[in-house]
Amino acid sequence: MKTRIGLLYGGKSAEHKVSLQTALAVNKALDFNKFEIYPIYITTEGKWITGPQLTSPASTVEELAFPAQNSQTPIALGTQLFPAEKPEEKRGYDVIFPLLHGPNGEDGTVQGMLEILNIPYVGNGVLASAAGMDKVIMKNIFAQAGLPQVNYVWFIRSEWESNEEAAYEKVEKELGYPCFVKPANLGSSVGISKCTSREELKAAFKEAFQFDRKIIIEEGVIAREIEIGVLGNDHPECSVAGEIVPKKDFYDYKAKYEDGDTGLIIPAELPDGVYEELKALAIRAFKALDCSGLVRADFFLTKEGKLFINEVNTMPGFTPFSMFPLLWKHSGVDYPQLIEKLVELAKERYEEKQKIKYTF
Repeated sequence: MKTRIGLLYGGKSAEHKVSLQTALAVNKALDFNKFEIYPIYITTEGKWITGPQLTSPASTVEELAFPAQNSQTPIALGTQLFPAEKPEEKRGYDVIFPLLHGPNGEDGTVQGMLEILNIPYVGNGVLASAAGMDKVIMKNIFAQAGLPQVNYVWFIRSEWESNEEAAYEKVEKELGYPCFVKPANLGSSVGISKCTSREELKAAFKEAFQFDRKIIIEEGVIAREIEIGVLGNDHPECSVAGEIVPKKDFYDYKAKYEDGDTGLIIPAELPDGVYEELKALAIRAFKALDCSGLVRADFFLTKEGKLFINEVNTMPGFTPFSMFPLLWKHSGVDYPQLIEKLVELAKERYEEKQKIKYTF
């Protein structure tokens, strides 16, 4: 009997287009002989729309977004998302595969809904998703876990608006230049700026606050960008490490998703002992956030050989330019196998949670 998978993609987020690209890649990788695949599209306005079962892989993003054009009927949660009570009932999904990036999808909101509906789903749970989405909370947890990080400060919009000069002075005093300004709750390099002066810092604050009410500013370091994939639940494993070599000043949105203007070195050439340290830190970060399924852990490696964890991405992209699937491919797990492994991990975590008692 085929596993019924609901591909959940789109989303009310600045990363909507990234999600569509991820969904397109994943739907092409799924084995249609093993899975029944159903599209669940969230529009940029937040409307949930389903389409009929996919009988073959979609070849374009437009095909995946077709429910928005052919149907304006929102999902009936009670009949579409709830699992079937009997095997012969042709409704519900065995597993939901959230392919959402950014707020309203990667941040624990959708995961919370799926928990309430008691449906197995791929990827991280509510806590890990929420903490991993908020860079400030994530870094605070990493600090508590003793993970090495670059210096950082953060502000909420009202704090900045009440005294802009004090905010800029704090950045200059505690971090200096260069530094990076980022929205706290966003990914895919959206809204990120590198600053080397007060004028650039002012512009970067304005840019970042367009995308979130909270921003984080990180100390710039001269270092290599090293990434590693983590896969598993209670017993996570790591992929080989990869290195990002941007042809531009830093790895921005366009380089990631549009022109592929970057170099990916897999496996990364690392000094003796660094890979083992990298794996240990990645797994410690995975466990500190109580992650499950998958993460991509991003690090800085200085010329002195010091590692700093930058962040973990709880739903890394699966686009043609994405690092996560490439890391696992070079580790002996090809794309279709990776997708199937994630589905298996979702079921494993679901079964583990069914052991919890809710009465006494």
